[in-house]
Amino acid sequence: MKDTVALLRDCGAMLEGHFLLSSGRHSDRYFQCAKLLQYPDKAASALAGVAEQITSDIQSGKIAIDAVVGPAMGGIIAAWELGRQLGLPAFFTERDDSGLMSLRRGFEIEPGQRILITEDVVTTGKSFGECAAVLEKLGATVAALACVVDRRQAGIEIPWPFYPACTVDVANWEADSCELCKKGIPAVKPGSRRN
Repeated sequence: MKDTVALLRDCGAMLEGHFLLSSGRHSDRYFQCAKLLQYPDKAASALAGVAEQITSDIQSGKIAIDAVVGPAMGGIIAAWELGRQLGLPAFFTERDDSGLMSLRRGFEIEPGQRILITEDVVTTGKSFGECAAVLEKLGATVAALACVVDRRQAGIEIPWPFYPACTVDVANWEADSCELCKKGIPAVKPGSRRN
C-alpha cells in the first residue's frame, strides 16, 4: 500500500487544490491515476499486491473470476493490467451517446460469467455501480471489485470482495457544503465524466 502511494506521488498523480470529482463531490485532492498508469512498469508494480491477493483468494476458493472489466475511462488500463497479471481477458464498459454505461465494441458477456470490476479511483462507487448494473443485466455475476485508490468516506459500502491497491483518507464534500467553495477558491474538473 505504501509503495502505491509513493508511486502516485513520484508520478505527480496526487494533485492538491480544489477539485470537482466525477461523483459531483468536491475535494482538496485529486488522484490522476492516468499519470501513474502511463508507465507500464509502474502500473504493474502498483497493482501487483492486488493481483497477488486475488490469486490467493482464487486458489483458496474464496472467489472465482472469468474476466476483468473496467469502466471507461479510468478503469481501462487498470483492468487491462490486472487481466494481464491474472491471465484473464480484460475489456471495458463505456458511455453511449446518451451518456448511459454500456458494453460496446463487440465485447460479449456470457450468462454466469464471473467478473472482477476494476477502477482507478473509488470515491462514491457510482461508476462501478453503473458498470455492475450493465454486466448483471447481461447475465454476468460481479465477483469482486479492485482499484488503484480507495478514497471512500465512511459509510460507503462495497457489496463484493474489495481489493484496493491503497486506501487514503482525503476530504471530500457535497458541493453545497464544500469548505473550499466557502473560501471562494475556484474548483477545477480534471475527470472525464460529464455530471
